[in-house]
Amino acid sequence: MAASRSMVTVADARARARKLVEREQRQWAAEGGDGVRLDLVLHPPTERDAQADVGGAIAWTRSWREVATTDPLAKVGWADRNWPSVGRQSVPERCTLLGADAIATFAGASVAREWRTLRDRAGRLRDVFAAGVPATGLAPAVRAHGRTLQTLAERDFETLIDVVSWLAANPASGSRIRQLPIRGIDTKWLERHRAIVETLHAAITGSASLGLVGAPPLVRVRFLDLSLRPGGLCDVTAPVEELAAVQIAASTVFVFENLDTVLAMPELPGAVVVHGGGYAARQLGQIPWIQSGRVIYWGDLDSDGFAILNAVRSGCSNVTSVLMDEATLYAYRDLWVPETKPAAGSYPLLTALEQAALDAIRAEGNVRLEQERVEWKHALGILTAMAHATQAPV
Repeated sequence: MAASRSMVTVADARARARKLVEREQRQWAAEGGDGVRLDLVLHPPTERDAQADVGGAIAWTRSWREVATTDPLAKVGWADRNWPSVGRQSVPERCTLLGADAIATFAGASVAREWRTLRDRAGRLRDVFAAGVPATGLAPAVRAHGRTLQTLAERDFETLIDVVSWLAANPASGSRIRQLPIRGIDTKWLERHRAIVETLHAAITGSASLGLVGAPPLVRVRFLDLSLRPGGLCDVTAPVEELAAVQIAASTVFVFENLDTVLAMPELPGAVVVHGGGYAARQLGQIPWIQSGRVIYWGDLDSDGFAILNAVRSGCSNVTSVLMDEATLYAYRDLWVPETKPAAGSYPLLTALEQAALDAIRAEGNVRLEQERVEWKHALGILTAMAHATQAPV
């Protein structure tokens, strides 16, 4: 049919309804969708349109008549037209949908099914947790995690209610996940669903903490000096608190981000080497014997490496970087790779030379020189010289 471009087909109208549901359904579930409304002006064919294609105009009108017959929630408004050339006609002018249920139903079966799941689960959360909820209510949690509420398996949704209920009733349990008396809960389940659990728990209790005890942060240390080894142990991975309680008189504390570099270090007098573990390196300042020595930090030459260096300095006072300068960066230009997610912050604890290297990295398009790319013989010579220069404990 060579129809007027302004005519709204049933398919066009359903697509508009679908987009509206996709955009607004979380808000409807959070605040209530009974009062929402979608008015569709259908722009029926003109007399000229009907003259050009009588069959097409009849088919278009019939399609809207079928909607009015089969979907009681879609209110189709009709108007009479008295056209001299084709006679008196009744044509649809407007389709009005009142309420989220009507809009979702009109949008299609799969859209309606997803909407009803979200609507019903948001209502269930209000029924279970409404009493005593702070003034902000559950609405922000429903808006933030609407998609999760829609896609959770039924069993996982019931487990979610059980977990949040128990945590709200036991705000400072000090339990590990393994100890929770909830059928179906385990560490992996909470890892997968922690975001929605924390958001709902905060909405209900006003507390950001679940009251659970997690695994203690661990730090791996190699003691490069035989005389420093506690109990003769060379390679130790232990909680920060336990390492802090050990008396170690190290003059040099290497902190490397690359584990293979940690393992490659030879014996050196007065030295230990610590695996930094990314941004967890900031916790090294909690270990007194690391604070008392000279910390030599070596990370990847990228924005994250300098962000971690800044974090280490925030906890340790005597930190020197090594091989994190422009000369090293450009000496290995052929080995650069792009950073997938460059850190965009500013780092006030960097030295002028370190900042210049970071500026160069960003100017070159956020490149990355991985620590392992630096020739080991060259790096070891510099590291060994620095250790020998600070053999005496500070």
